[in-house]
Amino acid sequence: MHRLLSVGLLCASMSLACSSGASAQFVERSGNVFHVRACLGPDIRGMARCHAHIVTDARGNPFERNLTRNATPSGYGPSDLRSAYNISATGSSATTIAIVDAYGYTNAEADLGVYRTQYGLPPCTTANGCFKKLNQNGVQGNYPKQNTGWAQEAALDLDMVSAMCPNCKIILVEANSASNADLGTAVNTAAAKGAHVISNSYGGPDTAAYDGYYNHPGVAITASSGDSGYGVQSPASSPGVIAVGGTSLFRAANSRGWTETVWSGAGSGCSTLHSKPSWQTDPLCSAGRMEADVSAIADPATGVAVYGPGRRGSSWLVFGGTSVAAPLVGGIFGVNGGVLQDYHPNLYGNVASLNDVTSGSNGSCGGTYFCTASSPSNPNGNGGSTYDGPTGLGTPNGTAPF
Repeated sequence: MHRLLSVGLLCASMSLACSSGASAQFVERSGNVFHVRACLGPDIRGMARCHAHIVTDARGNPFERNLTRNATPSGYGPSDLRSAYNISATGSSATTIAIVDAYGYTNAEADLGVYRTQYGLPPCTTANGCFKKLNQNGVQGNYPKQNTGWAQEAALDLDMVSAMCPNCKIILVEANSASNADLGTAVNTAAAKGAHVISNSYGGPDTAAYDGYYNHPGVAITASSGDSGYGVQSPASSPGVIAVGGTSLFRAANSRGWTETVWSGAGSGCSTLHSKPSWQTDPLCSAGRMEADVSAIADPATGVAVYGPGRRGSSWLVFGGTSVAAPLVGGIFGVNGGVLQDYHPNLYGNVASLNDVTSGSNGSCGGTYFCTASSPSNPNGNGGSTYDGPTGLGTPNGTAPF
């Protein structure tokens, strides 16, 4: 269950600390777990909001931890995620994954180092050539001012890419603002700097106005599908993007060792602004681009460990949102490396190498697959697969489709 609690917590008037530095914080709930959005504000045309959620108490206070000796962070770590998605390869330094976010993140490299050290991942630093931070014009310097919520998003993105492709190089491109134009400029910069994969964990109202920024043949561009439930968001709806939906991920006593259901906050739907791409054949959205394509963990109730900005400096936090899923899938694309041609047809042609998600819903859509998981007994006609909007073709099971 994913819902917004009826009472908004006003940080200033109630003396609560807003994790994003904004004036008001609303606490949401997934099952028995409370969480808040890292980036606040309504969805405004021309602007984007990040899709990261931070696990909190009932009053919206994040659970921040500074670990003592031999302690383990809360939330899933790299070994859990690699087990869940059957990823054994670690990638190569010949592959570069770019992360695009708005505003600055002062301690990005240092915080990333803490995460990677905690989990035994190889160092990724400016000095060893693994890590690079750029402004939206491609300059190492003159970075935009830090926004805590977007910096938390960037920490999540850096950690998820590291978890799935620990040997890949990473570029963090910081857009001047959360406008679609600035973020799009940052995406173009990432492509120009040789990124093989570009991860985008943000979105706003569906639009085709910025599609040109997300059209880079040979580059796998992932985008989170949203965190407000059923409804189409951009840039996930762009035809040049791999739209990544969200699931709840649980340990299970089965051959896989894990099971997944739809995360009720994941976005999905049939776009009225983008024509149907040739690689999608689902029957009810016959004229438009259907969102999503693939999915991964997103539910804050089954969240991931992240080291990043807190209320009193950097600390360990637990995150959810489709902002987890987009860089995680981007990291898996990175494991395969190289120039990625025809990545959509490869995904849709390798359904057997994905974990089918067959239960759960993200809203009300008349019971169709637009918002409800399909089951094997109710395929939707998309090449015989059990495609559904919230989770797309399913979740990774190895690297073959990527």
